Amino acid sequence: MTKPWVQDFFDKNTNTFSYVVTDPISRKCAVIDSVLDYDAPSATTSTVHADQILAFIQENSLSIEWILETHVHADHLTAAQYIKEQAGGKIAISHNIAAVQQVFSAIYNFDIKYFNSNQVFDYLFDDHDAFKIGEMNAFNIPTPGHTPACLSYVIGDAVFVGDTLFMPDYGTARCDFPKGSAAALYDSVQLLYALPEQTRIFLCHDYLPEGRQQYHCETSIHAQKTENIHIHDGVQKIEFVEMRNRRDASLSMPKLILPAIQINMNAGRMPNAEENGIRYLKLPLNYFYR
Repeated sequence: MTKPWVQDFFDKNTNTFSYVVTDPISRKCAVIDSVLDYDAPSATTSTVHADQILAFIQENSLSIEWILETHVHADHLTAAQYIKEQAGGKIAISHNIAAVQQVFSAIYNFDIKYFNSNQVFDYLFDDHDAFKIGEMNAFNIPTPGHTPACLSYVIGDAVFVGDTLFMPDYGTARCDFPKGSAAALYDSVQLLYALPEQTRIFLCHDYLPEGRQQYHCETSIHAQKTENIHIHDGVQKIEFVEMRNRRDASLSMPKLILPAIQINMNAGRMPNAEENGIRYLKLPLNYFYR
């Protein structure tokens, strides 16, 4: 099995790992879960994180084929459009993005016809679609639960799981966003656990639990099956769902969810400028706590 080159990039402000995944033969690559820097108090974006990725690609003479999103992120803005503008590549996500766009178009009072007639992503993966990065074989596994449009990407001997699993000592992703489901997440993890045990798992986030000092982006199917504190071998579905729902009820909303979702479900495109030349984000006041 091909062993892709995997280079991680960590954004400590959002605890997010992004990746450049490269076919060592052709030097074609994919960028996974990029981050656009965003300062919330000033509503200002910058490209420090994305520029690190682009510099790595240029320094290593790589060529971008894909800009992959594991899901519509609620904790950071994607840099997909910026990376595409600078270096090319197709921005891709699950075809189930339509469900996310429908739900949040209603919340933000966007015209859903815009997304229905003018899909903003370059490519929508069907479930279990196979694709290539250079000469390297890849496919996706639909892993809903955190959101209805979550995909995990299997590339050679590695799988990129988005917000499905965290490090074994931290557990699993929350499932309380619109159309999220702890039961669906349990089933999704079982699909991941069916992969070979030596498969490398690359995570979208790491949050340091008490007692650990270093951030980690990589684990394995074997480690998750034997050590994950929420969903190791032997944990029954009803037990997991009860735990996940109870835990989710105690969580506050992600700090950047309201600016992030409206950008990310639009493939990283910013709102059009208004007559004064300024772009504006929308915030649904009192919607989530009424």
